[in-house]
This record gives sequence, C-alpha cells and structure tokens, in this order.
Amino acid sequence: MRLNELEDFRYPRRRPWLLLVILAVVALIIWQRVIRKPSEKSLPEAGTSVERVDDVAASVPDGVRTKEEAPAPPADVAGLLAQASTLESKDKLLEARSCYLALLDRGVGGRARSDAEVALARIHMTLIKTVRPMPEKVDVIVKSGESLERIARRYGTTVDLIQVANHVRNPNLIRAGDHLRVFTGKFALTASKRRNDLVVTMNGKFFARYGVGSGRHGKTPVGRFMLTEKIKEPVWWRPDGKEIPFGHEENILGTRWMTLRAQEGTPDVRGYGIHGTWDDASIGKAESAGCLRMRNRDVEELFLYIPSRTPVTIVE
Repeated sequence: MRLNELEDFRYPRRRPWLLLVILAVVALIIWQRVIRKPSEKSLPEAGTSVERVDDVAASVPDGVRTKEEAPAPPADVAGLLAQASTLESKDKLLEARSCYLALLDRGVGGRARSDAEVALARIHMTLIKTVRPMPEKVDVIVKSGESLERIARRYGTTVDLIQVANHVRNPNLIRAGDHLRVFTGKFALTASKRRNDLVVTMNGKFFARYGVGSGRHGKTPVGRFMLTEKIKEPVWWRPDGKEIPFGHEENILGTRWMTLRAQEGTPDVRGYGIHGTWDDASIGKAESAGCLRMRNRDVEELFLYIPSRTPVTIVE
C-alpha cells in the first residue's frame, strides 16, 4: 500500500455529541453515589435549624453520648448554686443561706438539693456557734442575779450554745453588765424510718439533716413526741436491770441521751430516746432495739443546740 493512499483517507463528518452527554450523566451518577463521602451527607447544611440538629442528637443512643452531653441542671438552679457558693467563699453567710434556701423552696432534688443541704448545715453551725449576727439572735445584757440557765430558758435555747457562741469559759462566772448574743430560733425534728434520717428545721425552714439508725423489725414508735431529759455521758440500764456505766464497752448509748415523751394522740411509750453509738456501721440501718441512734459526733452537735421541749415527729 502506498503512503498517499492513507493520506487520502477521510473520517465521517458526523460529531458524537449524544455519546458525550450520556457519558457525562453516567459519571455524575457514579460520583454522587460512590465517590462522594457519606460523612458529607450527614453534616447539616448551612441554615439548618437548631431544632433539627437537636433532633439528630436525640436520635443517638444513650451509650454513645459523652459526659459533656449528659443532662445538666436547669440554668437558674446552676446559677443559684454558683451564686451561693461564691457568697459563702466570700464569707457572706447570710446571703449564701438565702440563696440555698431559695433553691430548696423551688423543690429541687437530686445532687443540687444534697449540695444545698450540706452547705446550709455548714453555714448554720458557723452562725449559731459564734457571735456573728443573724436575724434569729438578740443582744442581751446580763442583769444582776441572772444565770445562763435562766437566760437560756427565757429565750428557748441551751446553756451550752450560749456558752460556746459567746466564749464563756465558766457559766457560773457571768456578771451583771456582760453582753451576750443569744440564739432564739425554734427547732423541730422529723425522723423517717424508711430513709433512716433526721431532719432539723428552724422556724419552719431547713436547718440540717443527720443519718440515724432505727429499730429492727419496725420497732421504733411513730407519732408526735417531745424531747425532754438530756443527759451527757449516760449510764445504760440493761434489760435485766444491771447498770452499765458510761465508757464501759457494754454501754450502747454513746456519749449523749435525749428522752422522747409521747404527746397527745400518740400511744404512751417508755424508754425510747435519741442517743449516740459507738457502732457507726449501724447508721442508716434498722438495727437498734427501738431508739434512734446517731454517730457520737452528730448527737453531740444536736445536743449542743436543741433545747428540751423541742417537738419530734417520727414517721414510717
């Protein structure tokens, strides 16, 4: 074959535009379905509403979520807690108390309530055991012939609390003209056998909460009582009548005893009270013979500020 015969050959003049269009469409489909990354499809497009993003997040299984995504307390509750904590750190205890009480008044529960109660108990003990002013205190000038016992009885408080708060070393050596700051708040106690705790209120507001042990087989009586006799370092009388002195290993009453006397509407009971224990492991359980038992450090604190004739309610 001669070379000029190849040069004389000519292709048809028709252009394959239809084939090119088909190829382009096929390539686009392949790119959309195969090549494009799935993660690009899952991302919210610009302008997607917050509600839609939340809906997507809500569809994630709980076990997949991180700690940062765990439910948080409402903003107002968290804000009040932070404000109260800041005020307490600045030693503005009355203002901090108001914030914590406001949280309890809202009926918050869970960790927020627990934190508020612990802080309130801490603040209250600081306030009542010092001469710091608070609305529930009055300033008293000792008159000639007065005693701490008479002053305590007049204002419904305890000699121990007046003595501790005012740094009185000897309660028998106060003099006319001495200045005292005396607590006047009114307390009430409510014990729950189910929760094994004791809640103290002051003027109807939360004051403190303590763990207690109650009677086995539900033996702790329920009803309305009055706290009467208060004894430091009590002697225990065994059921057989034998006297067990304070400090003896068989004495189960701990460091303090407070007698409970049934009030109208509650069957009369004898021998029941609130007392300490050397067995801290029994707190939170129903293991006593019927009395309410507390850790020694807790019953000593309660004994310090709870006066005789304080009402006590015991519920199931």
